[in-house]
Amino acid sequence: MKLTFYKYQGTGNDFVIIDNRELFFPKENIKLVSFLCDRRFGVGADGLILLENDSQFDFKMVYYNSDGNPSTMCGNGGRCLVAFANHLGIIDIETSFVAVDGIHKAIFSNDEISLQMNDVAEIKMKPNAYYLNTGSPHHVQLVENLKQLNVKKEGAKLRYGLYGASGSNINFVTQQEDNSFAVRTYERGVEDETLSCGTGVTAVALAMHYSGLTKQNEIVIQTEGGTLKVRFNYENGYQKVQLIGPALLVYKGEIEC
Repeated sequence: MKLTFYKYQGTGNDFVIIDNRELFFPKENIKLVSFLCDRRFGVGADGLILLENDSQFDFKMVYYNSDGNPSTMCGNGGRCLVAFANHLGIIDIETSFVAVDGIHKAIFSNDEISLQMNDVAEIKMKPNAYYLNTGSPHHVQLVENLKQLNVKKEGAKLRYGLYGASGSNINFVTQQEDNSFAVRTYERGVEDETLSCGTGVTAVALAMHYSGLTKQNEIVIQTEGGTLKVRFNYENGYQKVQLIGPALLVYKGEIEC
């Protein structure tokens, strides 16, 4: 099979995206997904996304981790898929689409995509950390030596040791200014550090506000791949949570599968 694909990235979080509106892609083929995401033998990506038709919304997002398995919500992937839908002419400036965690709205503004994430009603305290679900589960932990930290090693310890087989994404954070934080993230399913994680950035922003380290409702997060912003309302929980940043087409290609 000759497969047409598009490569997108959002602050270095990269994805193979396929227009699957005709439902030709073999969605149960874990080996194929893993092959396409392989950086040596395939295209190379942190995950694979299918764009499909939906009867009630502009489109449907189907997301896979790079290990080939279906996964929970991916914030940067969602922003990239919105950019792809615009590229295909499916949407213009505003959109609403359905993903594994429900309905998302998004808006284009000044070359950025603002993606509405799910409300978060609960943040749990862990030993020296916070735990919350922003469409995917996230552990948020403050550290002092962020630049020197072995994220793959320390992230794997927590991912498997603290959260078991199902695991959690692990975010290591340090504060830069009042409303600015730097983060490095270990992603389950990738089983390594990624340059950026949208649901992770969202989790960090909400956890840092919850901790009292900032009282701002617009927080700047510096990832290894670039800068994202998270904006929200807070009243007995977090509502109208927006993940804001760029999403760019890298290239279009064909591959024999």
